[in-house]
Amino acid sequence: MNMQQIQLLLTTAIILLVLLILFVIIRNIHGYRRKKTEQDDRDTSQVGFVVDTFHELVSRLKEKERELESLKSRAEERASSIEVYNENIFQSVPSGLVSFDQDLRITRMNAAALKILGLREEVIGRDYAEIFQSPLRDMIAERKVMGRGETAYTDSSGKRLWIGLSLSPLKDSNNTVIGQLLVFTDLTELKAFQSQRELRDRLSTLGEMSAGIAHELRNPMGVISGYTKILSRKVGDALKPAVLAINGEIDVMNRIITDFLTFAHPADPVLGNVDLAALVKSCSEMLDDAAQKIVFSADVSCLPVIRGDEILLRQALTNLLVNAVEAMPDGGEISISCSMNGPNALLCMTDTGHGIPENIRDRIFLPFYTTKERGTGLGLAIVHKIIVSHGGSIRAESSSDGTAFIVALPHEIIRGRS
Repeated sequence: MNMQQIQLLLTTAIILLVLLILFVIIRNIHGYRRKKTEQDDRDTSQVGFVVDTFHELVSRLKEKERELESLKSRAEERASSIEVYNENIFQSVPSGLVSFDQDLRITRMNAAALKILGLREEVIGRDYAEIFQSPLRDMIAERKVMGRGETAYTDSSGKRLWIGLSLSPLKDSNNTVIGQLLVFTDLTELKAFQSQRELRDRLSTLGEMSAGIAHELRNPMGVISGYTKILSRKVGDALKPAVLAINGEIDVMNRIITDFLTFAHPADPVLGNVDLAALVKSCSEMLDDAAQKIVFSADVSCLPVIRGDEILLRQALTNLLVNAVEAMPDGGEISISCSMNGPNALLCMTDTGHGIPENIRDRIFLPFYTTKERGTGLGLAIVHKIIVSHGGSIRAESSSDGTAFIVALPHEIIRGRS
């Protein structure tokens, strides 16, 4: 029963009471005119009847009043319960929900939106331009209607996200526009997964091509190496430096061919128990003299023992360390840390080198891509292949202050320390 029905019931009861009282009065007057004598004899009884009737009506009205109060209380409780239920739904939705009034001031924002945008302060009542960055800010300002869209987004802390969103007018029960509604989802991890999958497919194709090239090159390089050895025994001292230079270049070519074959060869790990913490320390101790100007620190106590290929993992970690050292020719710092993130064990290797320019970050794991003068461009491609073969992933974060490589190994291969 709604409030209108309750008010109608109360009004009807009052009208009935008034009519009954008028009926009794009119009846009394009419009886007085007809039988004045009889009325005198019955005054006392009629007054009693009126009083009794009035008391009975008052009693009934009070009973109805109590019923109305009960109905009102139940209606208020139900409204409160519905409001709490709606709020629970609003806060439990995993997507970010933000509503704005006609002046584009924030009226509601759920917990998921705060988490995705990295917000901690109170935002209700604030203008959209104070909270959102471009391009979201521009879309909201245009009051654009968007059923589904995707955009790159950098929050106020500088964290880069990939967001899927929809924008629509917010309407009341009369279909009148009272504001705007923004619904968005964090697609960063999904995009990273898609990128890793596409990269893995490309690397697989390039790996097959590399194997053919490497085998075709190795045969003539072997012939050239044999002739240089013959020449070194027959030429005079004046030509020996030239022969040695040829040998040196042959060694470089052999190293490139070896890298080709390593990249092309299927990375099928020979699984065994690998203590990641001990492996990181061992790799850091093997750094050459060039690392003497490097300050090295590592906190890897949380790294578990995993099922993996120690030789392949050692190669991957060594390549990352060598890259970090080469990025700091004048010295710097390398720090390694670890953490557990849900189903993943994370190993983070950070240097204070020159960083990776933003326009090439998406290509650093591609084979044959390098910015080094004498690099083959296969180092990071091999690292990526090894980590992926263990069911993990690797990504890079870089700025002018340095670069961090984050290696993730999934929970399925983690055994935990004994």
